[in-house]
Amino acid sequence: MNKPVIILGAGGHARVLIDMLRLRSVEIIGVTDADPAKKGTLIAGLPMLGTDQVIANYQPEEVRLVNGLGSVGLPTLRRQIFTDFKRKGYSFLNVIHPSAVLAADIALEEGVQVMAGAVVQPGCRIGANTILNTGAIVDHDCRIGAHVHVAPGVTLSGGVRVGDAVHIGTGAIIIQGIDIGHNSLIAAGAVVVKNVSANVKVAGMPAREVQ
Repeated sequence: MNKPVIILGAGGHARVLIDMLRLRSVEIIGVTDADPAKKGTLIAGLPMLGTDQVIANYQPEEVRLVNGLGSVGLPTLRRQIFTDFKRKGYSFLNVIHPSAVLAADIALEEGVQVMAGAVVQPGCRIGANTILNTGAIVDHDCRIGAHVHVAPGVTLSGGVRVGDAVHIGTGAIIIQGIDIGHNSLIAAGAVVVKNVSANVKVAGMPAREVQ
């Protein structure tokens, strides 16, 4: 039996997810937000249930969660929310837009979100709590870690390996066979032609490390 979902977060990314879930006819109980003053209001016609603390009113076997936080930098808070609720026994739903193109043999871990127009080619593995945002292209045999945000319009060529908690900014291009270390940030529009170390930011064409 499919369980209803609660969306954590009420910003722009959450509204996109609401639309995707409705396209899939998923039952949505409501939405949480860090601001307690929003309780009782509506977002996209759904009730604001209160802060994330209201999740304790539901047993883990009764509901599934959807991580509604996006990120414009390193996904620290998004990662924390996922980890905290997993520790409490809750599960996260994979949300796939109907227009996304996914090869038959790819592997998606828990809580992955694949937005409209994204393409994931054969042999890819996508880690838990990762976003493949609108129009992103992930070519064959890529390995993407957990808690990664691949922003709109990004292109990953074949065999790219991305560590955990990486942010790849809008429109970035990463050529084939590149390794990107954990907790790194690839700026919007960057063209990455050599490996990127962990815990750094790169920008430009070609991409170079910046402060």
